Amino acid sequence: MEKLNDEAQWIVLMGFMVAAAFFFLALVINQSTLVGQTTAEGVLEFPKEEIRDVKSEVAAIVAADNADEELWEDIEALYIARKNAVVDISESVNIGDTTFTEVKIHFNNGVTEYDETAHY
Repeated sequence: MEKLNDEAQWIVLMGFMVAAAFFFLALVINQSTLVGQTTAEGVLEFPKEEIRDVKSEVAAIVAADNADEELWEDIEALYIARKNAVVDISESVNIGDTTFTEVKIHFNNGVTEYDETAHY
């Protein structure tokens, strides 16, 4: 009867371990690429220029001190018509020791919702 040669089994076992390690590393690298792509898409889809436009228009109106309700409603109507975004602007003036204007801007384009409170 021929003797069974089992001295090389550790080589096969090490081969399986190295293959499993390569599989795990490939899985981690693949997931990190997907996470990076999703993050980059989120950054690109964020409407920062639209929000900056609203903020600059509101700041110019408040600085000129000619804000009235019709002007805010016109800005809101323009954003609905041009950008398909709901912009809600509310203004309140607090008079205490100092006078300042508090403006709350709500921006929602269906994908991104953004709220900001600014004091002028």
